[in-house]
Amino acid sequence: MPSLKDLKTRISSVKSTKKITKAMQMVAAAKLRRAQDAAEMARPYAERFNAVMASLAASVGDSETAPRLLRGTGDDRVHLLVVMTAERGLCGGFNANIAKLARSHAAELKANGKEVKILTVGKKGRDALRRDWGDHFVGHVDLSDVKRLSYPDAQRIAQDVLDRFDGGEFDKATIFYSVFENVISQKPTAKQIIPATFEVDEDEAQDDGSAALYDYEPSEEAILEDLLPRGVATQIFSALLENAASEQGARMTAMDNATRNAEDMVENLNREYNRTRQAVITNELIEIISGAEAL
Repeated sequence: MPSLKDLKTRISSVKSTKKITKAMQMVAAAKLRRAQDAAEMARPYAERFNAVMASLAASVGDSETAPRLLRGTGDDRVHLLVVMTAERGLCGGFNANIAKLARSHAAELKANGKEVKILTVGKKGRDALRRDWGDHFVGHVDLSDVKRLSYPDAQRIAQDVLDRFDGGEFDKATIFYSVFENVISQKPTAKQIIPATFEVDEDEAQDDGSAALYDYEPSEEAILEDLLPRGVATQIFSALLENAASEQGARMTAMDNATRNAEDMVENLNREYNRTRQAVITNELIEIISGAEAL
């Protein structure tokens, strides 16, 4: 049985931990609002951009004049996995869930005889995958010094991916990130960005008028040649914003749970402390009474 001093020290330690987790929860809540607003404001632009690009891609088809980013290399032997996670932990299963999805996808590709290359964005994803897939790493993007995500950050990642594609290092590229749904729900997602794919809801497309016919000047191929690299950057930027909101939501939930657990632990320790203290007092009374009777 621990002594009264040990219990008191432990209670003090848990209370200090509770203060830290509560402070982190409040900070995450403040950052979440800004990150959530940024992610939600980016969605309409990304959806409309995809609708326009889907219309252009449908006009061009798989012809030989189509840009290489759209038609691909004609092979799918080498796959580049861009795994985007956070730079910090203490956010529940956020990083682990993205890494788990990437690990599962990589294992499936390898089982099918494909070559896998991994580009990590965020330290936690690199740490999670290093043990099993460290020999497949081809690069890493460090965002630890970035205070607030911006489009140039996404352009830097996109340019790295595009340079590797132009250099013939891979045939297909897929990004892994987490879509923010709400504070307690973040959905790990895999999305192919090269060759470019554009998913558009047909009903929504008809409702917003995107089903109308357009004449393009210059040609569709020329427009796609210019917009496809921007499309890759836009999808990466959207994924980074979703990740940022998901990270803060997961951290807020994790710290809230940690604070509640600390409160329960303090309550249990106080109960144990009082019982131990009562036992000590009882033993001292017994010793005094026994000594008096002996006299």
